[in-house]
Amino acid sequence: MKLAGKPVAGITLVTVLVAAVITWVLWPSAQETHPREQSVTVLDGPRDDQQVTLDATFFPPAGGGRAPAVLLAHGFGGSKESVREAAVRLAGEGYAVLTWSARGFGRSTGQIALNSPDYEVKDVRQLLDWLARRPEVSLDAAGDPKVGVAGGSYGGAIALMAAAYDNRIDAIVPQITWHDLADALFPEAGGRGPLNGVFKRMWAGLFFSRGGTSPAPGPLRGATPTGEAPPASAQEVRCGRFLPELCDVYQRIAETGRATPEAIETLRRSSPVSVPGRIKVPTLLLQGTRDSLFPLGQADANARAVAATGAPVAVAWFDGGHDGGDGEADWIHERTTAWFARYLKGDAGQATVPFTVTRDGGRDPGTRRPVQLHATAPAYPGLYGAATTQVALTGPAQPVANPPGGSPSSISSVPGFGGLGGSPGVSLSTEMAGQSAHFDSAPLTAPLQVTGSSTVRVRVRAEGTGGTGGKASEEGVTLFAKLYDAGPGGQAPILPDGLVAPVRVALSPDGTGEATVALPAVDHRFDAGHRLRVAFTTTDLGYSTPAAPAVYQVELAAPTLTVPVDAALRTPQNGPSWWTWALPAAAVVAAAVLLLTGRRRRRTDHDPSLADVPLRIDGLTKAYRNGERAVDDLSFTVERGQVLGLLGPNGAGKTTTMRMMMGLIHPDAGEIRIFGHRISPGAAVLSRLGSFVEGPGFLPHLTGRANLELYWKATGRPEHDAHFAEALEIAGLGAALDRAVRTYSQGMRQRLAIAQAMLGLPDLLVLDEPANGLDPPQIREMREVLIAYAARGRTVIVSSHLLAEVEQTCSHVVVMRRGRLVTAGPVRDLLGEHTSGGSGGGSGSRLEDVFLDLIGEKA
Repeated sequence: MKLAGKPVAGITLVTVLVAAVITWVLWPSAQETHPREQSVTVLDGPRDDQQVTLDATFFPPAGGGRAPAVLLAHGFGGSKESVREAAVRLAGEGYAVLTWSARGFGRSTGQIALNSPDYEVKDVRQLLDWLARRPEVSLDAAGDPKVGVAGGSYGGAIALMAAAYDNRIDAIVPQITWHDLADALFPEAGGRGPLNGVFKRMWAGLFFSRGGTSPAPGPLRGATPTGEAPPASAQEVRCGRFLPELCDVYQRIAETGRATPEAIETLRRSSPVSVPGRIKVPTLLLQGTRDSLFPLGQADANARAVAATGAPVAVAWFDGGHDGGDGEADWIHERTTAWFARYLKGDAGQATVPFTVTRDGGRDPGTRRPVQLHATAPAYPGLYGAATTQVALTGPAQPVANPPGGSPSSISSVPGFGGLGGSPGVSLSTEMAGQSAHFDSAPLTAPLQVTGSSTVRVRVRAEGTGGTGGKASEEGVTLFAKLYDAGPGGQAPILPDGLVAPVRVALSPDGTGEATVALPAVDHRFDAGHRLRVAFTTTDLGYSTPAAPAVYQVELAAPTLTVPVDAALRTPQNGPSWWTWALPAAAVVAAAVLLLTGRRRRRTDHDPSLADVPLRIDGLTKAYRNGERAVDDLSFTVERGQVLGLLGPNGAGKTTTMRMMMGLIHPDAGEIRIFGHRISPGAAVLSRLGSFVEGPGFLPHLTGRANLELYWKATGRPEHDAHFAEALEIAGLGAALDRAVRTYSQGMRQRLAIAQAMLGLPDLLVLDEPANGLDPPQIREMREVLIAYAARGRTVIVSSHLLAEVEQTCSHVVVMRRGRLVTAGPVRDLLGEHTSGGSGGGSGSRLEDVFLDLIGEKA
């Protein structure tokens, strides 16, 4: 590259080099930005006498220096690797991030204690001590790091619990987690508490099994010298990585299907419900709407508990959870970083929306991917809505049966596999015949958006108890309440998010009982014409149910359903963007401008004096991006009846010239006129030109005949103007014309391309290397066709490397070299000049000799 005479380019290059050097000097080194593996030793247990080694990774903040820190915790059954991507993103936002495998998970030692204050909470407090000693972490005071805690599920609970026990934590973002683990595993929609709750046996089994596998071998876990895990003891096989006392509690619960006071106390000690009034930091609660393990009610209880302390609280219900959904990873990251920016970095400009709900926005018209819209409200209304509306329900008392052994079971969702039915409008819900009672509303006259937990009052009577109530009177009746969206016309009802609310209805000695049932909390739009359906079933796949067979009568104790609504929730418009509406108006204006300017151009773009001249090129110039000229001030004229050979070595600019003739590329200067009309893309006069340049292109699965017919239809001209018979005679393909083009040889494709160019018998025919792939007899036939074609008053331009053939076919030639005109004129005159000039021993008559002589003289 030459810099002389290019001062601007030189200054630009120097500027870029200086910027690159400055960036290299100021940019953090790889050691400063790369994550660092850490082993952090902590002491925990009730007496601080257990030593545990936590496997951790520290991510320094991008840009270096001191920055607020984030402790990023993983979910149950995961490890620090589960949150690595999120950690990298947070570090890129300027936070010092520490991830770790909780005790009993990954390569960390210790046993699982379910976020106990004596174990996991103490681990987090010592991780805060470790952060306070890091030079990359900002401090509020000596030993007090500026820090937030985020995590999902198990990690979300430790964020809440750690904030209750350590006031050094400045902000938290718990996701899809619990408020009361006892209530989550023993829910009771009648409000009588976990001791009367129904055991969520499948989720509990999955929860336990994910922590019950034997630990993986590794340096921190005491692997054998060969790298294999040491043989598991009987206790490890039975309980895996759980503390033995937790293992015993689970074993008893799983065997009986009923909660015990000891189990409730143990689960609650690891839950925020055990620390009322102690979580006093800004809290963003992100809870998934598709979560049968920790439903929206768990986030609602956490929100009320934190708000009672006066701390800032925001709640978001997003499309995700333990049962699948989109997960909205990018949106979750944006909300998390915005929350921490406000409460860790002190950015008061960051908006904190009190309540957000993700809603289905249909599909993007371009990508066809689902669209999530985020409805927002200025206040969190709670689980039972900012307001309520009453919906009348009808239906008679209905008998329902509990089958022997509780099987077969109805299905609301499949714990651990809820993503199978996670698409909007898809439901896995199935009810067994004879096990359910339904109560419907009338068809809605207007859409109804339900946001929260609806309530209904139910009455149950046990059949065949002889007035004593029997076993049912002692234990109560287990039912599973559901709120369906029943569409018109026999559509299968939809169970929003696959959620169900279990309830145990206590019976009096006469075998009857009533309860107010809180149905699953959802955010769901019931369209006009749809019905709200409340169903009660006796079984559900995810729960423990009584084994003894029984029959009950179920009816409504009150004929109304109380539905929560929140009119303050505003969903952004999902219609086309403003520019979509503006496009038609802009198109009209553009069309008017083109029409007006086009009319003016038409008055100047046609030269009547050239109306009978097939081609006039004047001063034509086209340069590459590097400034080198492909065509340089080219001028020549072609008359009717001529067969013109466009000659020149490779790179002479022949193909570029042809492409400009067809309006495919714009010249930088000069003009091309065909029959007096200046050429521009789409010019009407181009209909008088037939061509193929840079090889033929056809649809390979169609026949040759079909390709020609399709091409002509695309021109929009009448079929009788095509002159198919003449073009097909030129092609000379015979029976092959009705075979698929993919079976053609190169020569056959070339002949078909020439026939396509001749469709409509254009006045000007432009062919680029038409003899490629043809055998000598075919070349002779093509020569005869082209000469005859021009003899009828038409014009042919041929670009070719076969100079002997050009000599026999062409009446005129134009010779180019490096984009410039070398010579132009009749072939006989050019050959005569060459003979009279004497080349010194050459043949004196062959065009090839003339051509080589011409380009050699100009070299």
